[in-house]
Amino acid sequence: MDSLSPLLALPDAVSGNGIDAPVAAHYGSFNGEQRILESGDGFVDLSHRGVIRVSGPDRLTWLHSLTTQQFEGLRPGVPVQALVLSPQGHVEHEMRGVDDGEAFTAHVEPGRAAALVAFLDSMRFMMRVEVADVTEEIAVGWRPTAPPVAEGRAPGNRPGKYDFVPRDQLREYAEAAAPACGLWAFEALRIARGEPRFGIDTDERTIPNEVGWVAADASSAVHLDKGCYRGQETVARVHNLGRPPRRLTLLQLDGSENRLPAQGAPVELPEGGKVVGVVGSSARHHELGPIALALVKRSVPTDTDLQTDGLVAAQEVVVDPEVGLHVRPLRG
Repeated sequence: MDSLSPLLALPDAVSGNGIDAPVAAHYGSFNGEQRILESGDGFVDLSHRGVIRVSGPDRLTWLHSLTTQQFEGLRPGVPVQALVLSPQGHVEHEMRGVDDGEAFTAHVEPGRAAALVAFLDSMRFMMRVEVADVTEEIAVGWRPTAPPVAEGRAPGNRPGKYDFVPRDQLREYAEAAAPACGLWAFEALRIARGEPRFGIDTDERTIPNEVGWVAADASSAVHLDKGCYRGQETVARVHNLGRPPRRLTLLQLDGSENRLPAQGAPVELPEGGKVVGVVGSSARHHELGPIALALVKRSVPTDTDLQTDGLVAAQEVVVDPEVGLHVRPLRG
C-alpha cells in the first residue's frame, strides 16, 4: 500500500519515514501520545500494513498444516499470530489475524502481502480455499485494551487490539477511537515490551526461538503441541536444548547524544570493537529514554555493556540465552 493515509489530514499530523511514510509518525507530541496509549485511550493508524483474507471450508485445516500456529479448532474472534518457516526453520512470513467463522483475515508488514498470497496460492493444491490480497479494501488500526493493573502488568506492557476497518471508513473509525496517536508512540511502547517487528528486528536467518516467538502461553506465534509443519524440527530442537544461536535483547542507550542508532548498525563489545550483533528498531521512550532492539550472539553475557553507532548500551534480557522458555517475564 503506497498511497498516503487519509488520516494524515488530521491536525498536526507528521508523516513517518521509510516503509512507515504513508501513516503519521506523530500528531505533535509523541511523548504525550505514549502516555495516552498507556492510559488506555486513543488509537494508532496502521493502514499502511498489508491485509490478506483466506476463505473456504478447508481454510483452518490448511493454515494449520502450513504454519506454526494451531488453527484447527480456532474459535471466531480469537486473535492469533502465525509464522511460515523455511525447511531450515527460518522465518519467511509473519501474520496476525482473526477468523470470523467464514474467513481468516490477517495483516502483515507493509509491502509483504503479495509475497504471502503468492506463497499460499502455490500451496493450495486440491484444498477448498481462496486467498486474496485485500489491502486496497481493508485497513488496520490498533487500540490499547485491558487496564494494566487488572492484568498484573506495568503500563508499558498494556496489551492491544488490532482492528480491521473498511478503508473507506477510516475517518469514522478515527472519530470514534480518538485521540489519534502516531506510530512513534506505538513503536516506543512495542520496543519497551520487547516485541520484535518482522523484517526490521529479524533477518533471513532468524528462527522463532531467537526473538521470543516461542512461548508456553496463548500469545505464542509457535504452538508447541501441534503436529508437523515445515521447519518444526529446528524449532523443537532449539527449544528443548534452550540455546538459540542468537537472542533478542533490549538496549538501554546512552541518552547524552540526541540521536538513535540506524537500523542495521553493528552491535559491538566495548573493548576491541568485536561485532556481536545488529540493531533492529529504535525509539525514544517517554520514561526509559532512547531504547532499541538488537539481535546478539547467545554467548554474549547478559550483564555486559555493549556499544552501537558510537552509543553505549546496557542490556535488558528479552530472550533468555539458556532456557527453553524464551520470553522474559513481564515487568511489574
